[in-house]
Amino acid sequence: MRVALSDDAAKRALASIQRYAGEHLDEDFGELQARHLLEFFLMEIAPSVYNAAIADAQTYLRDRVADLEGACYAPEFGYWPKATIRKPR
Repeated sequence: MRVALSDDAAKRALASIQRYAGEHLDEDFGELQARHLLEFFLMEIAPSVYNAAIADAQTYLRDRVADLEGACYAPEFGYWPKATIRKPR
């Protein structure tokens, strides 16, 4: 599965890459360099992050489904207190 960013997210990612390169690598990345690096990240690293997020979501949902009865259980026939229940004649 190819991970894609919206245009707005891509613009913000490019600006972030350029800033990071300038502040931490002492390099001035142009937009083209930043775009190539972003594409590399999206093709090479993003699938691992995506798969980890899917695994986390599966674990979360599995835990919620396992506790579904505890979270959604409604007692039945609770109108009459147990002491006053009469056996049918």
